[in-house]
Amino acid sequence: MRILLQRVNSASVKIADSVVGEIKKGLVCFVGIAVDDDSDDIDYVVGKTLGLRVFNNKEGKFDFSIQDVYGELLVVSQFTLYANTQKGKRPSFTTAMPPIKASSLFDETVQKFRASGLKVETGQFQEEMEVSLENDGPVTIMIDSKN
Repeated sequence: MRILLQRVNSASVKIADSVVGEIKKGLVCFVGIAVDDDSDDIDYVVGKTLGLRVFNNKEGKFDFSIQDVYGELLVVSQFTLYANTQKGKRPSFTTAMPPIKASSLFDETVQKFRASGLKVETGQFQEEMEVSLENDGPVTIMIDSKN
């Protein structure tokens, strides 16, 4: 499982011109699910995301986690994190989990983030979404449960 984190001042996701999720200071979490991912992968990436110290202290050093700053999370499914671009000009997504199974793992991921007590907003699985965000830093970090 891969999560691409972006530290933001604010972010939102729209579907057909309607805002379905919106946060203030926190993290946008783009979630990609691989064919062999399971609950252990979810536990790893959720735990790592919640504990990762990517928010600055007064000296400007990364010292605080999303939980320390009571930040908010916008969690968006993103199968393209498993794009393979080694051959040709069109990316292949054969290592991404098929949508039916991935949907339930994505829902489980969201529930585990919600169990943290932080505000958690989402997009909608398998929908065309417009994600807007104001990067803070910018800080962008990839978490991969297989590394």
